[in-house]
Amino acid sequence: MIQKDKIQALSNDIFEQVVGYRQHLHSNPELSFKEFETSAYIKKHLTDWGIPFSDMANTGVVGIIKGDLPSDNIIALRADMDALPILEANEKPYTSKNPGVMHACGHDVHSSSLLGSAYILNSLKAEFGGTIKLIFQPAEEVLPGGASIMIKEGVLENPKPQSIVGQHVMPLIDTGKVGFRSGIYMASTDELYVTVHGKGGHGAQPHQNIDPVLITSHIIIALQQIVSRNADPRLPSVLSFGKVQANGATNIIPNEVKIEGTFRTLNEEWRKEAKRLMKKMAEGIAESMGGSCDFRIMDGYPYLINEEKLTANTRAFAEDYLGKENVVDLDIWMAAEDFAYYSQVTDACFYRLGTGNKEKGTTYSVHTPNFDIDEDALKTSTGLMAYVALKQLGN
Repeated sequence: MIQKDKIQALSNDIFEQVVGYRQHLHSNPELSFKEFETSAYIKKHLTDWGIPFSDMANTGVVGIIKGDLPSDNIIALRADMDALPILEANEKPYTSKNPGVMHACGHDVHSSSLLGSAYILNSLKAEFGGTIKLIFQPAEEVLPGGASIMIKEGVLENPKPQSIVGQHVMPLIDTGKVGFRSGIYMASTDELYVTVHGKGGHGAQPHQNIDPVLITSHIIIALQQIVSRNADPRLPSVLSFGKVQANGATNIIPNEVKIEGTFRTLNEEWRKEAKRLMKKMAEGIAESMGGSCDFRIMDGYPYLINEEKLTANTRAFAEDYLGKENVVDLDIWMAAEDFAYYSQVTDACFYRLGTGNKEKGTTYSVHTPNFDIDEDALKTSTGLMAYVALKQLGN
């Protein structure tokens, strides 16, 4: 039985090393499906440590650590690798060297943490039984999501893990703490692309035109009643439009208007029905006002569910490793994550890693130019994931 003190000591020993991984990755961010240098960096370290790996989903990497003691138990640990198209506003030695590309969602933290966990687990393999799959996944940030591709290519087969665990930074939680929620946790997400067609012309002669701007205004307002009057009020649903493009002028009515939005919820049956109602309503409004509407829906990630027994056990291990006072409850989160794909096909647990520190200025939200972490969180992330893996394997 491997003691937590041993893992904590190893985590402290390699802390500066893991900080170096994180700063290298942060300085060299790559967009979704283009994580070639990131992938090469990860494979170099796995090679140096003698950890066998295979390529998957083009830039993905899957490593295998097999304990020397007898056991058929298998667990997967997942980290994502891609960055976002954001111009970083931080001025740090490790600020992004790729203008307009930034690790603004903490995937550099996830990957460097899993590298650190891999180092710890590999150094202890003579003392435990079972197999650990290390999943370094590309393209979490864009549809169809790297998780869906890796699953199709067999990441959860040969060998087949009984469960998968992932972690994600959370600047709203103080460094040194982690958060858990059992059951449904994160929302599904679908992207909406709508083009409203009319007949453009002079703004002073509206009677000669079919105004797509006016039609679009009615559609945007009316679609909100899909949520307010069709959804069960006990079921969280979000419909937001963040882009409206008319390309007219003060006195020019355009021929068409384009809008883009997102729909999120926590129930697959309602998700399907809501999209049907939205399309029907938008097309009907446009037609009734003399125009037409192309309503295109790009299906996104499903909702994420944390399997109750696995999550309860993982939480208990976290309380043991960090102290009960450093494990907090999470509320439902209407953001989306492609880790949800794993949770739909195997037992999964996705928890939050606290990275916030007001004194260090690391409380900015993810997906913002000022996002950064308190790097002390890497002490928590690296050791905890290694400890959870070993405990879930029965060691």
